Amino acid sequence: MTSQRGALRSRPLIAGGVLLAVAALVASSVTVDPTSPGITSAPDTPAVTVVDDPSVPSSVLVSRTLFDSASTAVVLSENAGDSERRKAIDVASANKIPVLQIDDAGPAPVAAELSRLDVDQVIGIGPGLPDLGVPAADSESATGAIPSATATADRLVLVAGGVDALATAEAAGVTAVGVPIADPRSSGEAVAALKEDPDRPVLAIGAFGNEKTAGDRIAAARTVPELPGGGQIVFPGRRMVALYGSPGGADLGPLGAQGIDASIRRIRRVAEPYKRLSDETVVPAFEIIVTVASADPGYQGKYTNIIDPEVIRPWIDAAGRAGVYVTLDLQPGRMDFLTQAKMYRDLLKEPHVGLALDPEWRLKPKQVHLTQIGSVDPAEVNKTADWLADLVRTENLPQKVFVLHQFDADMLGDRSLLDTSHPELATVIHADGHGTPTVKRATYERIVDGLPPNVWLGWKNFYKEDKPMFSPRQTLRVRPEPWFISYQ
Repeated sequence: MTSQRGALRSRPLIAGGVLLAVAALVASSVTVDPTSPGITSAPDTPAVTVVDDPSVPSSVLVSRTLFDSASTAVVLSENAGDSERRKAIDVASANKIPVLQIDDAGPAPVAAELSRLDVDQVIGIGPGLPDLGVPAADSESATGAIPSATATADRLVLVAGGVDALATAEAAGVTAVGVPIADPRSSGEAVAALKEDPDRPVLAIGAFGNEKTAGDRIAAARTVPELPGGGQIVFPGRRMVALYGSPGGADLGPLGAQGIDASIRRIRRVAEPYKRLSDETVVPAFEIIVTVASADPGYQGKYTNIIDPEVIRPWIDAAGRAGVYVTLDLQPGRMDFLTQAKMYRDLLKEPHVGLALDPEWRLKPKQVHLTQIGSVDPAEVNKTADWLADLVRTENLPQKVFVLHQFDADMLGDRSLLDTSHPELATVIHADGHGTPTVKRATYERIVDGLPPNVWLGWKNFYKEDKPMFSPRQTLRVRPEPWFISYQ
């Protein structure tokens, strides 16, 4: 972004012929105490048991919980690559033995677990393995592992940790599901397993909180609708790739260049390369501008135009059937974000619909578009976030995407004042800079400097203004990595 006027020119407004073209769309209207690690049970939630010890690697914690002893164990080095991890999993699975990975805590926790298990030999995999005081195995076959009584109980086991931790649980013979974070709602597989047998006791291994917290989340996993791609927590279990624009307004972005079904086909094509590059589930998405900045006074003289929610409803319904997530983008002019968000309450009650605020188009009382770049006070953002989080709670919805667009330092004011603590929302700071790769990276670096806590990052690729536009591979190489990627 080299200048304010250049930035504004790249984002067309509804005016003149464009306004007439879309006239039909516009309406007139208990955390486990880390000092006391181990199994804890709450009498009011007997079906949920949590095991946690942050001082040891997750695979060690799983082994300690599900195995009494093992004559042989697999040890994976700290710097093991993907192929070596796959090999370790295959060996552990074939022999029904633990696989323990050394992490940044060093070899001591793994050595202690080998001693507890009374291991006679180690199958070491990966570079730089330290001496653990146990002889190396002569082959990759072994016998003698004995599961614990905990493993023999008929429970669904949720594992928060790497593939080594999950492989160790499966080697113990339990029904195990891995989750990307220590929350049963973060995995579609976990949610499906919990719904399939709602009365089955659950053992959660990792930082799931106390049994009350874990139990509440398990109950939610069994009752709350899922997001496209599975699960009820937005990130990090999925990555979204979105088509930006407004129905009937091709000048506002590529989403408006075709109808609903063609837009679904188009975003699927755009998202497809990311599926080959991303470890996370890639979910196609729409970002639909539902209130459109206007060069004319527009709705109630507020320099914004309101698209009737019933015009947007077919897009929402079709997207839901197709597994496409939707964010509703607000360009409020002289109105406030919360007032506009409430106009779309019924649409936001859908489990696959989130909200995006575009402060570039939030004007002060005497400002007009194309003269100033808009901005918003953090207090206004917080009021909108409070309302949206309350909607999630009261309507029993999965976590919602809450996007805050930004390319200029002043657009969100003092970001330290933003309340990003709502667990009901996945707050995204979305970088909207365009231009050459050097300019885009510089804009991104400014935006990620001093980020508030608990936020995810977004990135926008521009078909016309980027010179050249980043490829999917280049986009995923941006650091910190973006989780919500849109195309305009």
